Amino acid sequence: MYFTDRGLEELQARRGEEEISFAWLADQLQMFVDLNPEFEVPIERLATWLARLDDEED
Repeated sequence: MYFTDRGLEELQARRGEEEISFAWLADQLQMFVDLNPEFEVPIERLATWLARLDDEED
């Protein structure tokens, strides 16, 4: 199990029944990066990956 799996499991357990918008998620990620600028690159990669999930692969 990766360390991040524990955080994801906690997120699902605590907030798994909630419905949120992508605008809300983007705001939360932006706030996180503002508070933790060292995570800017991984958050940017995650956001780009989520944005492009439906794109056809080359």
